[in-house]
This record gives sequence, C-alpha cells and structure tokens, in this order.
Amino acid sequence: MCLVAIALDQSRRFPLVIAANRDEFFQRPAARLAWWSPGAGQPDILGGRDLEAGGTWLGLTAKGRLALITNVRDPANRDPNAPSRGSIVTRWLNGDLSADRFWMHTALSGYNGFNLVAADFRRGECFFASSQDSNPMRLERGLYGLSNASLDTPWPKVTQLKERVRESVDGAESLDMLAVELFDAMNDRTPAPDEQLPMTGVPHELEKALSPAFIRTPDGAYGTRSTTLVITERVNKRLVTHVLERTYSPTGGMALLRRSSLKDWPPRYTEEASEVPAAQGVVTESEETTAEPARKTRVRSLLKPEGSRRRRAPAPSV
Repeated sequence: MCLVAIALDQSRRFPLVIAANRDEFFQRPAARLAWWSPGAGQPDILGGRDLEAGGTWLGLTAKGRLALITNVRDPANRDPNAPSRGSIVTRWLNGDLSADRFWMHTALSGYNGFNLVAADFRRGECFFASSQDSNPMRLERGLYGLSNASLDTPWPKVTQLKERVRESVDGAESLDMLAVELFDAMNDRTPAPDEQLPMTGVPHELEKALSPAFIRTPDGAYGTRSTTLVITERVNKRLVTHVLERTYSPTGGMALLRRSSLKDWPPRYTEEASEVPAAQGVVTESEETTAEPARKTRVRSLLKPEGSRRRRAPAPSV
C-alpha cells in the first residue's frame, strides 16, 4: 500500500472511510479481495493477499481488527533479505495484543522501513506506528493521509487526496456517489510539479513517475495494482461496512469491481472481550453498489474517547 487517506468519525453517515492504492511490481503474484485463512485456528482475513510472501497490505477481521501498511521510501537503507512487511498486518489481525505490546514485538524484527495503521474497534482504538518512531501514536477522530513518508507528510498527492476525500465525504448523498468519487480521486494520474517533488533518494525521473496518486512507470513493470475502499455507512441505527476493490493490469485495464459487505461492523467498543463478531460478508463481483439512506439519530463514535478508557489501578502502598 503506497497511498492512503483515512477519515475517522468525520461524517455522521460515513464514520469510517479509507481510500487506498497499492503500488507494486506487476510480476509479484497477488490474490484479489476475498476471505482467506492465514492458518489453522486463526481468524479469517478479508483483503487481498501477497502470494509470494503470504501477507497482505490491507485487511480486516470479523472480530473488529483492521490494519494497513505502507513502505517508507529509503533506498539507501533497504535490506533485500529483510522479512516481508505484509506479515506485520497479518500478525496484528491474528493477535489480541494491545498496540503497545504488539509494537514491542514488531519494532526490532528487522523489517525495512514501514508505516502501520492498526485498529481494534472492540477496544475503540486506532494507532499509527512507524519504523521511524519509537512508540505508536493513538489516532483520534480526524482526516489522515499517508504515503511513503510519515503520517500527514505534505507530499502533493497526499495533500490533494485528503482534500478530495474531505469534499467527497462531506458532499456524498449516497454510497454509490461516494465510491465513484473516491475511485476517481485514486485514479488521478497528474504528476507533481518539479518544484514540489520530495527528495527520497531515487532518481528525478522515477520520483516524478511516483508522484501521482495512480502510478505507471514508463516500462510498465511497476504501478498501481489495486484500489481498495473501506466505507462504513450508518443505516438507521446499524453500521454496514462495504469493502470495494478494483484491480488493474500493466496496461491500465480495469477489472470488475469486487465487493464485500459486513453488517454490524465495526463492532461497538466495549470493556468486555467476549463480544460476538459480525458475520463474514460474501465477496461478489459487480459494477453496482446500493444502500438505503440513513436516518438522523444520536450516534456513537467508533473510537473510545481518551478520558473514558479504563485507568490503571493505583499501586498498593507499602
């Protein structure tokens, strides 16, 4: 995953919106959006799958966990023998550790540079963590952008995507309308002006080719492989999350839309760990998305307010 915008609790009707492009070499095999099992006894994952190393770039589980990852562009410090960063996402989705404890097991594991967004909606928490930082940062409600630098680094495509997502979420009259506008934003192929290009250690021509939201290198070997949207819609008093994926060939052709819908997802945050997970949604292929309009009701944030989190008990006096 190389370009992401995330809107957390920015809309009454659409409390979670993620728009993400995965950029990768076309020769690297991958499976499209589906439910798949990472191993015996582990929760199934909804997402694409890297068939070379077995991980994923964006996925979620019915129990309420979600994660996505981007690479940090740092060619001078890249280790060709490092483990696949997609395994970080899979490990988060498979586990039940808090973000702090998960980070202790991940930070020193020898991965090349990466950024991770990890959410556990049963706990009402979402975090950003990076190999460039020592500790994860708790995300509050807001609009975030991420590419191959740190969170909200103002690269032109990050800034432009955040603005387009903001406008689309604020003005969307339907799920269909929102999905169309987000797919259009992720398909922007306009390169950044030379004076606005970041300096990440790659040649100028490659930096230019990597600067649009939608990427195709001149040789056709590398580029945007897929666009994934995660849109949670409040329908009456229930949440329905739609995961939509479009995949692309080296020549830019578009595959059929692949989609899954999950009712009652994300789950409501709770102090109890025994909450019943949402049922898995069936993955289908189509070009149509429909949803009934939401009624205005008093709504609850997806994220637990900072002040309401359970405090540690004071240490006993000696």
